[in-house]
Amino acid sequence: MPKFLSPEWVAAVNALLDGLSADELEAAATGSLAAATGHFRVSQVVRGAPGAAGAPGPATVRTTLVVEGGRAHLELEDQDPDARGLPPDVELELSYDDAAALSRGDLEPGEALGTGRVRVRGDLSVLMAGQAMLQAAARRLAGLQADTTY
Repeated sequence: MPKFLSPEWVAAVNALLDGLSADELEAAATGSLAAATGHFRVSQVVRGAPGAAGAPGPATVRTTLVVEGGRAHLELEDQDPDARGLPPDVELELSYDDAAALSRGDLEPGEALGTGRVRVRGDLSVLMAGQAMLQAAARRLAGLQADTTY
């Protein structure tokens, strides 16, 4: 069972996203001028994640959903700002508990945004396109959700 936000979990998400068709990705981008190009990046910064074995205290974990060239994948990023790739179109910042609740389906994205549990910077239309793409992949991700440890 992969641990939430671990490299193994990201690899499992990517294996599932690999099955999304270009048509599903294109449909998800509808309504967003930035996402309509077929290229967008949505970063999630999770504060207070359990540290890796041997690491002191809670950690900050950054993942980025990258959609480009008719494909989608999730990147687990180094926290050094100089080591990051392209900047995201939109960035979410939230606690580990809220990220885990969203992943499990215990917290709706709209509720998290509406109650201020998620801070958002950037193009909200890209965020909606990223969410629509993940909803298109929801059936594929459901099995991983059940197998993930939090």
